[in-house]
Amino acid sequence: MSSVLQIIQNNKYDTSILNEVQRSRKKQEKEQTNKKTKWARFTYVGKETRYITKLFKNTNVKVAYTTNNNLGKLLPKQTTQKRNRYNCSGVYQLECPTCNKRYVGQTGRPFRIRFREHYNDYKYANNRSKFAQHIIDDGHSFGPMTDIMKVIHVANKGRTLDTLERFYIYIYTGCHRRNGPNIGRVFLMLNYTDITQNTCVQS
Repeated sequence: MSSVLQIIQNNKYDTSILNEVQRSRKKQEKEQTNKKTKWARFTYVGKETRYITKLFKNTNVKVAYTTNNNLGKLLPKQTTQKRNRYNCSGVYQLECPTCNKRYVGQTGRPFRIRFREHYNDYKYANNRSKFAQHIIDDGHSFGPMTDIMKVIHVANKGRTLDTLERFYIYIYTGCHRRNGPNIGRVFLMLNYTDITQNTCVQS
C-alpha cells in the first residue's frame, strides 16, 4: 500500500483519493458479505432446466432440483389398492384362521358384501355358507376380512366368472398335479378375457 501512496504523491495527486478507494472497496466487500443466499427450486426436466440454472450462475441465487418421480409416488399404496379390490367382483378365497382350511368361491357383487354374507351366516347360523358352517361345526374363530379373505381373480359376472371359479377350485385342490392336464393355454385365454372386461383397480 505504501508503494501505491508513493506513486500518487510523485504524480502530485491528492492522497485522499486512495482513502476513498479503500473505503469504497471495504463497503462493497461488506455489502457482498451481508447478502443472503436465496434458493430457487426447479423440477428437473432435462437440458432446459440446466439452461435456466446458468442464468443464476453469477447471482446470489442458488438452484435446487426436484423431481416428480420420488419414492413415495413410485411405490404403490397397498392399503388403498386392497380396499379398492374389495369393491370388485370375481373369485375369492376364505381361509380359516384356526386350521388354515380354504374355501374358494365366486361373487358377481363386491367382495366385501359377499364377506358380510358369510359372516352373517356364521353369526346367525343360517347354514347357507359352507365356510361359516365349518367354523361353527369345529368351533373355530372367524377373522376380519383383510386377514381371511384373499382376492384371487377380479372379473365381472358371467360365464367367464363361472369358468374361473371352477379353474381355481381345480388348482387349489391339487387335481392338476395328479392329472397333469395342459391348462396353460386355458388360463391365458381366461386371463386375457378378464383384463379386457375388467374396470376395477387391481394391486
